Amino acid sequence: MGKEYTVQEALKMAIQAEKDSMDFYRRAASVTKNERAKKVFEMLANEEVGHLKAFFDHYRGTEYGNLTDFIESEPNKKNATYLALEKAIDEGTHEKKALEIALKEEKACVDQYTLLVKDVIDPLVRAIFERVIKETQNHHDVIEDEYRHIMAMVDRSDQDIYVRE
Repeated sequence: MGKEYTVQEALKMAIQAEKDSMDFYRRAASVTKNERAKKVFEMLANEEVGHLKAFFDHYRGTEYGNLTDFIESEPNKKNATYLALEKAIDEGTHEKKALEIALKEEKACVDQYTLLVKDVIDPLVRAIFERVIKETQNHHDVIEDEYRHIMAMVDRSDQDIYVRE
């Protein structure tokens, strides 16, 4: 049997994950030249802010300070995802690579929370994890669509047309 998370532990995990994702998307948007991809990264960063606010409203810990200061605080530059983005920026492959990194990260998040939620008994904690899973899967789908666009692949909305022809 896995670990049973308290509501506060689940919220703390979700808050940190959302902050790391927000920082990643903000940084990716700041270096992306493709306007459509930039807008996708900005939209995802803004959605992460919304998620942070929702989780922060229920969190009782004090280590993050107030929400505004936490959102504006320096990113965790030792976070593996952030480091991978910085490496891609240095190599000049950041737009494509940022989307690839984001796809992997969002998939890993879905997998991690799906595994964790199996052992969660508390209905409130379960709901927190299920919400994160759903929102993260939505992000994965948006990123995947943008990646297909950048790579000039068949868009999800066009797949039926190609299958029928």
